[in-house]
Amino acid sequence: ADALRAIKFAEVAVLLLDAEHPFDKQDLQIADLALREGRALVIAVNKWDLIEDKDEKMGEIREMAERLLPQAPGIPITPFSALTGAGVNRLMPAVVKVYIDWNARVKTSELNDWLQEAVHRHAPPAVSGQRIKLRYIAQTKTRPPTFVAQCTRAEDLPTSYKRYLVNGIRDAFDIKAVPIRLILKKPDNPYAKEKKRH
Repeated sequence: ADALRAIKFAEVAVLLLDAEHPFDKQDLQIADLALREGRALVIAVNKWDLIEDKDEKMGEIREMAERLLPQAPGIPITPFSALTGAGVNRLMPAVVKVYIDWNARVKTSELNDWLQEAVHRHAPPAVSGQRIKLRYIAQTKTRPPTFVAQCTRAEDLPTSYKRYLVNGIRDAFDIKAVPIRLILKKPDNPYAKEKKRH
């Protein structure tokens, strides 16, 4: 209950793992909740002094993070020892970095240039013989970065294509480790009001 309350009021959540038993079920539930709530996430790994092959263990933890938390690729992982104090000084720089990403703002012109290129490289699929068209994208808010794209047949766009767009935004604008929200809206029909009047 304390963790849930803390996440609701947090901007950045630091998930503390035990180096010898990382990513147990409760760790994953807390991480998932933090990301669903739209919080930036940092993983801190305690008891690092007990690990003998530190490089191998870090590779293992990174691989687990990518596999188990695919919705926030590139999460910073900071190993340290609360007992000796070694590595503790690396935690706050990681927190500051994801906080900056959580507040990221992208210019509309740059977003639309990126969208044209992304659609050109990999066009949305056709549904019932009709092509889905993405026309325009803009960022509507930060904390977490939220984007709205105008899309014909928005409800038919496959989740895999939406994921392609979100990952493209991450890579193009270097927004790592924070949730990115992409909302698809049907384009406004400028003639709809005219029709109603007549």
